[in-house]
Amino acid sequence: MHARLTAVVAALLLSACASAPKQPAARLGLKLPPAALGTSISVQQHLKVERQGRVDDLDVALQVEPDAVDVVGLAFGQRVLTLHYDGKELTSWRHLMLPSQVRAEDVLEDIQLTLWPADAVAAALPPEWRVEEQGGIRTLTLAGEPVMRIVYSGNPRWSGTVVLDNLRYHYKLTIQFAATE
Repeated sequence: MHARLTAVVAALLLSACASAPKQPAARLGLKLPPAALGTSISVQQHLKVERQGRVDDLDVALQVEPDAVDVVGLAFGQRVLTLHYDGKELTSWRHLMLPSQVRAEDVLEDIQLTLWPADAVAAALPPEWRVEEQGGIRTLTLAGEPVMRIVYSGNPRWSGTVVLDNLRYHYKLTIQFAATE
């Protein structure tokens, strides 16, 4: 069971969050204030990661308040990752078997790129990066080249299903949201 948990956790989180060290400017270093979301949310998410013909699943509880972002990741009912960001400091805990390439900074960045308003993201991007939103589609580009495409099925962004297609790292993340209010 422990070996299976380790394999699933590694595949999921490496697919969804790890940076590829070979490419310059791999990650933005985005750390938006929790209040920039513009509301408080408490949601459960079921994640499906597709990469190189493989599909893996993970459950995540996400809570955002004006003063903090909290994340708990579960695989087979066991906690494998926690993250707390208060707008200044990011603290995290990871399962011992979780690969070191899975960084809390990357998880936080992906959450914020997906859920925070496009104007808040745009204001924090480095010069060659852009975010555009048309209808239910958000596109992140670097020097005019698409890096990430996010398609939302519902409004607000944390309802329904969100499909994130990471063109740079070649994975697709499908997020099914369920409110826990």
